[in-house]
Amino acid sequence: MKGKWMHAKDVMKLALTSTQDTMQMFLGDLADQEITVRPVPSANNIAWQLAHHIVVEKMLLGDQLPSVQYADIPAAIVSLGSERTGKEDPPGGYLPKAQYLEWFGKMRASTIAAVEKLADGDFDKPTTNMMAKFAPTLGALLILIANHTLMHGGQFTVVRRALGKPVVF
Repeated sequence: MKGKWMHAKDVMKLALTSTQDTMQMFLGDLADQEITVRPVPSANNIAWQLAHHIVVEKMLLGDQLPSVQYADIPAAIVSLGSERTGKEDPPGGYLPKAQYLEWFGKMRASTIAAVEKLADGDFDKPTTNMMAKFAPTLGALLILIANHTLMHGGQFTVVRRALGKPVVF
């Protein structure tokens, strides 16, 4: 970082990047079949949660974040991640973990690239989508997106424990 002080966009990029890094840490040693494990029968598995993250990042920020350019998400991810719950396995099966992580990385990179172009005052602009009640400004919405990643990270740790994986954080 140049200069003495961080700007709002620097803090936001740090939040988005650090939560992505934490998610990668939670998932790094899981095999493809392990991301489909449900710690209890009614729980969402990690594959569903990853698809959910991919879809939601674009859905919630696509019309709120100036100059963001998200790629078209593959249909298999959209159909899995758009469901209100991931209680049923997708008819076509799950994708490999690497594909979910690649697509999450693409969405997050697009978000961060758009954040880089913002001025400090842009974070105070009101949001107008379904999350406005919970995140009334663009800055609040971006923090919600970063926190959403960590919220699911807590669920990933439950699966890790069910699989007998070591604690990573």
